[in-house]
Amino acid sequence: MGERARQWLLVAGAGAAVGALSTATVMRILSRSKRREGYVRSLLESNGVASGGAGSSVGTRVVATSDLLDDEVVSEQLTRNIQFFGMESQKKVTGSFVVVIGLGGVGSHAASMLLRSGVGRLLLVDFDQVSLSSLNRHAVATRDDVGTPKALCLKKHFSMIYPECQIEAKVQLYDPSCEDEILSGQPDFVLDCIDNIDTKVALLAACVRRGLRVLSAMGAGARADPTRIRVADLRESSNDPLSRAVRYRLKKDHGIEGGIPVVFSLEKPKAKLLPFQASKEEETPSDYQIVPGFRVRIIPVLGTIPAIFGQVMASYVITQLAKLDFQTEPIVNLDLDHYRILHHRLLEHEELIYGSAEQVLVDAEEVMYIVKELWHGRSARDQNLKDTGRKMWRSVNELMLVRWDKSKPAGVSNLILLKFNEADAHESTTLDQIKEEEPEFYNMVSRVLKQAEAEFAL
Repeated sequence: MGERARQWLLVAGAGAAVGALSTATVMRILSRSKRREGYVRSLLESNGVASGGAGSSVGTRVVATSDLLDDEVVSEQLTRNIQFFGMESQKKVTGSFVVVIGLGGVGSHAASMLLRSGVGRLLLVDFDQVSLSSLNRHAVATRDDVGTPKALCLKKHFSMIYPECQIEAKVQLYDPSCEDEILSGQPDFVLDCIDNIDTKVALLAACVRRGLRVLSAMGAGARADPTRIRVADLRESSNDPLSRAVRYRLKKDHGIEGGIPVVFSLEKPKAKLLPFQASKEEETPSDYQIVPGFRVRIIPVLGTIPAIFGQVMASYVITQLAKLDFQTEPIVNLDLDHYRILHHRLLEHEELIYGSAEQVLVDAEEVMYIVKELWHGRSARDQNLKDTGRKMWRSVNELMLVRWDKSKPAGVSNLILLKFNEADAHESTTLDQIKEEEPEFYNMVSRVLKQAEAEFAL
């Protein structure tokens, strides 16, 4: 046999071996895929979702969530979350119970991402149906779902995304009479996505009274700027008529002045309620109400904004459930001119105390970081969270930046925000005295300034 023939035989043999291995690998993958398909199909059927699609009936299925992440399919589906949070933190999410009330543009997106993030049990509550006009902002609804109760629509689609989740859908309006029915069972979080003031206030008051963690969505309609969306205490929300009305009613009717985190937009509404148009002269708005007391006139909605509200709510809740700490950006209503004033005041103070401003190592933009991110727009001696709110900034005229450690330059990690009288007192004392006489204050400031060091890699 010639050399060329031997080479061809070797190539053919190697090709056959590789082909056999490839075939075996492919068969294993296909077999595994078939097993998974059967597994998922059985889950869908036990969850009441037949393989027929849109016309399928929907039921409930009780699933033990404690061992869900031990399952190969579930762990693979949630692998990116597990990599992000770590297994133990993801188990907290998977073992959690969340109630979502109001399943429109905001609530449907919030619930969808809670599901996709592995929340093990969801209670979905809404009295309304999917309408054709709501498809511009709903998370999962299709034209086939028009006329279907929103709660059942979500359950149907959700059961095909993450069938292991325990999903209960209630087609009903939340009001005080059903408080026990909806808020019992010690939910880990309640999401308020209601756009009616009466029911919204009743739900928030009930959650506060029961000690339940709740996150509330304020007005998402008639807005267009996604960069203005914030998470803050209800007391800090501004430019939002719904926030203002909810604040007033909670304080007046229930004595609640804050302590409720909300998602809201700093943007002023760009459109007004559309005028009511009756088809007959004798008709009034009340003739069109599905539920007494609910708004009939339409708020123009850019569908992306309620979707972002819902995504923000889901992200906030998931990180809270996973015990992932982060600082939300404080609501400090100052423009760059105010920060320039504080910067100029720092330069003047340095010249007065140290004879020159040569050791000032910050500019106006870095002053903005120090004031907003480190000191939340308040004096370092006034960091009590009870004092947060729209009155947080007494006046820029009362505040100034001074060195924490007088032996170091006035840099990002060595400046504290104080009121004038506090600054005078600080200049007349030493760090050793503060450490001895006010150890809690000393440790708090040291911790905050270390944060600046880490973030600026100093």
